[in-house]
Amino acid sequence: MELQHAVRRRRMVRNFDPRPVPAEVVDRVLASALRAPSAGFAQGYAFVVLQGPAETGPFWELTTTPEWRARRPHRAGVQAAPVLVLPLAHEQAYLDRYSEPDKAGLGMDEAEGWPVPYWLVDTAFATLLMLLTAVDEGVGALFFGIFRGERELLDHLGVPSPYRPIGAVALGYPAEPDPLSLSLSRGRRGMEDAVHRGRW
Repeated sequence: MELQHAVRRRRMVRNFDPRPVPAEVVDRVLASALRAPSAGFAQGYAFVVLQGPAETGPFWELTTTPEWRARRPHRAGVQAAPVLVLPLAHEQAYLDRYSEPDKAGLGMDEAEGWPVPYWLVDTAFATLLMLLTAVDEGVGALFFGIFRGERELLDHLGVPSPYRPIGAVALGYPAEPDPLSLSLSRGRRGMEDAVHRGRW
């Protein structure tokens, strides 16, 4: 698939068919994530992959409540996703990298020295590559935030404490109906609104 076609077709899927995604498809999605740009080639990202109800079920139990699930029955389509990937950012990898001889002296061996937290930026780059590769592989994807139970989830999964998720990615085959987000009614901004050439 051409890149522009994948970019135009990419959207967030919110209703998944529970049938498994072939292991080779999941591996190609993850392999693309590992090609993401990385400040200082620190590559301070990692991924926890949960496949099948035995692994994805505890994710939903720890990050939502029965009351939340009851109030949002449409979320059952998201919870049917057969694969969840947690993109994890590792801040210390960047601080360590920028204390090495070829980067030392820039003041970036401390978090306060970074004008932007590139450990989050790079992990987001990797996540977007996963979303685009999913389109290329003919599967749906959804990036969503984790707003509850993060510490309990990380403990359950044995994730070392320096790693923090930037959210989660659901992967699977889209199911019908898969309604579009109501937020899309806002319309996509055009270049005339978002792009400023030469100056603002």
